Amino acid sequence: MLIYKIFRRPEWDSFCAAKQTAGAPVDLADGFIHFSTAEQVTETAAKHFGAESDLVLVAFDADALGVALKWEESRGGALFPHLYRDLRLDEVTWDTSLPLGITGHIFPERMV
Repeated sequence: MLIYKIFRRPEWDSFCAAKQTAGAPVDLADGFIHFSTAEQVTETAAKHFGAESDLVLVAFDADALGVALKWEESRGGALFPHLYRDLRLDEVTWDTSLPLGITGHIFPERMV
């Protein structure tokens, strides 16, 4: 199963340069790296990145992240994947730009 992380471009660039990340400021504050499932990521983008256009959508294999990935109740009682360790660049399955269209972010067809 693929899970998704949305990065702002500077966060993504820093991740690529360092080859690992403890996450965005919200991740650091919460003590874990936030992810969303394919069903959750559209709402995540709208809620947390509403008017932002220079974003990168990154996919990860949930099973490959190991035991540090926990499924925990969050928004609306849904279970969200949270990673309790640094994320490594070699764990990226794929990445793509996440442009902002007139009605919201435009997600790639491969997620459907």
